[in-house]
Amino acid sequence: MEPLDLELEEGELELPSEPMHLNMGPAHPAMHGTVRCVLELSGETIVKADVQIGYLHRGFEKMCERGTWAQVFPYADRLNYVSPMLNNVGYALAVEKLCGIEVPERCQWYRMALGELARISDHLTCTGAMAMELGAFTPFLWFVKARDMIWDILEEETGARLTHSFGRIGGMAAPPTAAFKELCKGSLPQVLHLMEEGEAMLLKNRIFLDRLEGVGTISGADAVALSWTGPCLRASGIPYDVRRVYPYLKYDEVDFDVPVGKNGDNLDRFLVRLQELRQSMRIIAQVLDRMADDGPVNAYAPGVMLPEKHDVYTTIEATIQHFKLVMEGAKVPKGEVYSYTEGGNGELGFYLVSDGSGTPYRVRIRPPCYPITGGLQKLITGAMLSDIIPTFGSLNMIGGECDH
Repeated sequence: MEPLDLELEEGELELPSEPMHLNMGPAHPAMHGTVRCVLELSGETIVKADVQIGYLHRGFEKMCERGTWAQVFPYADRLNYVSPMLNNVGYALAVEKLCGIEVPERCQWYRMALGELARISDHLTCTGAMAMELGAFTPFLWFVKARDMIWDILEEETGARLTHSFGRIGGMAAPPTAAFKELCKGSLPQVLHLMEEGEAMLLKNRIFLDRLEGVGTISGADAVALSWTGPCLRASGIPYDVRRVYPYLKYDEVDFDVPVGKNGDNLDRFLVRLQELRQSMRIIAQVLDRMADDGPVNAYAPGVMLPEKHDVYTTIEATIQHFKLVMEGAKVPKGEVYSYTEGGNGELGFYLVSDGSGTPYRVRIRPPCYPITGGLQKLITGAMLSDIIPTFGSLNMIGGECDH
């Protein structure tokens, strides 16, 4: 091959090209929260990428160490604000493990049903937003309509549409409503129908598929090395699901599959979430059949659980118990514990340390989004600038979890 300078006309000089530096975020519509990507581009190819978090200044862990054990629930809601009920249940299980409390069977089924509803909400949001960012606005509206039906059920149960603060150490804030089972049985088929409409439109669209297939690929070994969990890991062919590998609540008593992908690309992550939506509905159907219509949802734990409101108003003992729990907090036994559940994006872990007082000595969260976001640089380096949009969307980064 002739050297490049021989192709130049006499007297011409080739100037060296320099890479272009581009800030993408933190205030960018495709950033899924305040995340900044500092990019070095050669044309439209990403040569280097520096993914930076920390713009939310959330400080979740230190806030939890300033209140009582029960006052952590509103903070846990705001970690993953797309599926907050899963965070409520995860934190409650961690404190109960430290206290040695086992909740009644009805409460375990109820927590599973609410958690799977939250997982459906999470996956609908991720897949819908991912489609919208690639220009598919109609499926996004269908998915959001389906999510709204899920939120209607959660609002009916908890009184709050998004941040529920419904979990309690030793149970739940209230038992299932009389209409809970009928609401689920009536709404979930409609949710599935809306999801299938969006799915049919997207998976027959050549443009949509071209933007996802073979883009953002990561092997199972690399995903494990990055500590990935959840749908992103399973899309790379690793069938790790906490509900199956380390069952909690009643997950070992229900039948469900763990969807996995083959290529670990954006399309596999999209398809895995769609299949997990169906598995969550399958779990909920079994839970509704097995959950009793009456019975307690709260454990008998006077030093931890608030007494019944009627008793507080009518007996001095319950009034004193209520006052001490609210003002001083539950006296959780001294020790430390790590408890983990399957959140919307993977393994959600809580590491708690108690010094025996009513306030947590140390709260440390293992948020699934944190290591997943750490892998974004690997996925987009060498790709095109436009590939950042579907790739980042497929990871489903939640800013509240990353900036914990």
